[in-house]
Amino acid sequence: MRFRNSSVRTKVTALLLSLAALWAFAAWVTLREGLNLVWVAVYDSGVAQPSETLLVELQRERRLTVVAMGNPSADRGNLRAQRARTDAAGAEFRRLAKGNNVQFAADAVLKRRIDEMIHQLDGLPKNRSLVDGGQSDRAKAYDSYTTVVDSVYRTYDALATLDDKDVARDTRTLIDLSRARELLSEEDALLAGALSAGRLTVPERARFTEIVGVQRFHKSEAVLALPDSDRAIFERLERGQTFTRLRALEENVMQSTRPGGLPPILAEQWRAATEPALAELQTAILEAGDRLVDRTAPVAVGVIARLLLAGVLGLVAVVASIILSVTTARALVRQLEKLREAALELANERLPGVVARLAQGEKVDVRAEAPPLDFGPDVIGQVGAAFNTVQETAIRTAVEEAQLRQSIRDILLSLARRTQSLVHRQLTLLDVMERRESDPAELKDLFRIDHLATRMRRNAENLIVLSGASPARAWRRSVPMVDVVRGALAEVEDYTRVTVLPMGQTALNGRAVGDVIHLLAELIENAVSFSPPYTMVQVGGQVVASGYALEIEDRGLGMSPDDLETANQRIADPPEFNLSSTARLGLYVVSRLAERHGIRVSLKASPYGGTTAVVLLPRELVMENGDEQPEQETRPRLDRRERGAREIALVGAPDADPLPVQEVVPVPRAAETPRPAPIAAEPAAGPEPPAAFTPSGLPFRVPQASLAPALAEEPKGGAEPEDEEDRSPDDIRKIMGSFQSGTRRGRSEAAKLLGEGEDNR
Repeated sequence: MRFRNSSVRTKVTALLLSLAALWAFAAWVTLREGLNLVWVAVYDSGVAQPSETLLVELQRERRLTVVAMGNPSADRGNLRAQRARTDAAGAEFRRLAKGNNVQFAADAVLKRRIDEMIHQLDGLPKNRSLVDGGQSDRAKAYDSYTTVVDSVYRTYDALATLDDKDVARDTRTLIDLSRARELLSEEDALLAGALSAGRLTVPERARFTEIVGVQRFHKSEAVLALPDSDRAIFERLERGQTFTRLRALEENVMQSTRPGGLPPILAEQWRAATEPALAELQTAILEAGDRLVDRTAPVAVGVIARLLLAGVLGLVAVVASIILSVTTARALVRQLEKLREAALELANERLPGVVARLAQGEKVDVRAEAPPLDFGPDVIGQVGAAFNTVQETAIRTAVEEAQLRQSIRDILLSLARRTQSLVHRQLTLLDVMERRESDPAELKDLFRIDHLATRMRRNAENLIVLSGASPARAWRRSVPMVDVVRGALAEVEDYTRVTVLPMGQTALNGRAVGDVIHLLAELIENAVSFSPPYTMVQVGGQVVASGYALEIEDRGLGMSPDDLETANQRIADPPEFNLSSTARLGLYVVSRLAERHGIRVSLKASPYGGTTAVVLLPRELVMENGDEQPEQETRPRLDRRERGAREIALVGAPDADPLPVQEVVPVPRAAETPRPAPIAAEPAAGPEPPAAFTPSGLPFRVPQASLAPALAEEPKGGAEPEDEEDRSPDDIRKIMGSFQSGTRRGRSEAAKLLGEGEDNR
């Protein structure tokens, strides 16, 4: 009990801890916004400001480098002075960016970008030496400086980390404007180098045109993204005289320069247009940055307010929630314990007891079995009232379900008994009609109706088994196993596809004959139904250590291992019959019949690809040779189904369906049958020939072996006997029909005489 209570308290504690964690997360998010404001100041003083100075110096050194390379004879004093200023700006950037403040505030991305930028700065001396030694051209020198400048802008991208979306957007816009100024500086350096060299190559002209287009696009897009006040300033700057003159010179260079020729402007003219434009654009960007810093002040105030709300008020709310939750949880746990005990009692004791009593046929009072529980008027009490309704409904449903099942079983049993009685009367009537009918065609139809009625009786018995009753068909004495199998075949529709192997001299106890016939009929019907129509189903049996085993093997598609396991489990431990499980009624009937007599039925894969059903009859149901009584004493009078099957198998019917039992008997043809030699009026002395028997125990017929010696002699001067192979099927049918009709009339007359003799006595 204590463990279960502690688990509930643990859940409540976990809920409170999650609430505290949520408060801590909210406080950290708000605090992080405040820290971002502090880090902005650190980034600005340690990274942004020194990098802006370094960026301008790099752009100037790039221009002077390409101009000097265009005119090698010119003085390089300005270039050496600019290199010194660039180195000084780079050293200052290294000192500030690698300081403790920046390294503490920067994240992993910003640290990596700063390291990449410093690595590019470290490569400047090598590039300068290549330029001074004449080992680099203007394009390579130009690209080396542009690569260093690009590393600066990648560092800027890592600085835009504020959580305020408006401030972050404006910061990225200013970075885009700074990139537009860098493109203008690239454009200036490229054309200044070409003017110094006295010609603009075709690749340089194409690159100049590309840079101008990209520069104008970046600047226009960035201006559109600025706030209204800043956008107006940049639009006035764009319409000013400086940028108007610059655009005119750009258009003149792109349109009037011949391929590989000198641009149609002077170097001083180009410099006079670009230097003011770069200066004015740099000033406008810096002023916009200052205004952006001013706009972050309200953001800082909001961050501080949220920090107070999330920190102080949130902490107070968490503490109050903890106190209220602890006091409420204690009362809640007590009531839930009562409700849990009541639910467990209903599930483990009362409801199973009610179901068991209903299964035994007892009457159950729903109100007495579901007393109401009182938990008070609060929410838990309402749950308890709902539980009272649930338990009352559950018990009432169980009662109604049991009554419904019993009613369905009674209905099934009543219908099955009525059908069984009608079918039995029908079979009796058919028996009388078959005995007095001599027309082969009519007799054939009667046999077909007889077979259909026999199968109808099996279906009626299925309903009786499903309802839990017994089919009430049994024998007082034992029946040979081959007759049991024949009786099962008489209940199968496609019995002509079944081959019966030798069964031996074994008999089945009379009390189990009816159920075993029914069980075998279900399995054989299943084997015939689920195998191709051109295949045969084999039924064989033999005595084993624990009784008698019957095997029914088909050559169909077979079953998967999972299906075999499921089917065997259903046969060994059948579930309670459910009206929804109509797909496996045959297996349910088999399992019930097998359970009644302790018979074991199992399915396994056949080596021919199909399925083999093994039926193991227990030893107490089997009688072997030594235990049998003489046939005339032990063999009972079979019912109509088994007697009709045996008569059809042993005698044959005129124009009837093929025989229900196909025994493998090597009958010799007429041409191969040995004819006995002519003998005297006395039989020739000699040993009597050994008798031959079929695998099922029937004697093997040898033509003329039982005739008297005089009759065995061939008549002299008479006509030759007609060969059997020359007889037509119609003649054979008439002969067999006459033979069967005579046999039945003889039986009937013998029975009448026997009855008259008993009456006379």
